[in-house]
Amino acid sequence: MANTFLNYTASLTDDTETTVYTVGASTTGIILGCNVANTTTSSLTVSVKVASKFVVKDAPVPAGSALSVLDGKLIAETTDTVTVQSSDASGNVDVIVSVMEQT
Repeated sequence: MANTFLNYTASLTDDTETTVYTVGASTTGIILGCNVANTTTSSLTVSVKVASKFVVKDAPVPAGSALSVLDGKLIAETTDTVTVQSSDASGNVDVIVSVMEQT
């Protein structure tokens, strides 16, 4: 079994749910971290889901601040996704998801 460490990134541009990471075929994704940064001058909230289940819902992120969403590791199976949604109509959120993939 090969282990590969990867970062997946996204810059949200609207307030729709955005897929940042999808687990590939014949792969297990061990999500090591998920950080979201508010890149605007106003407070906003973010929601993060793994496999369609909330990890955090409407968490406040002050202007110019960041939030580390995970306090441990999560296991994601083939086709599971990590999605992020901002309350800001222009998005204004940068996301980094750190994963170890086992293939």
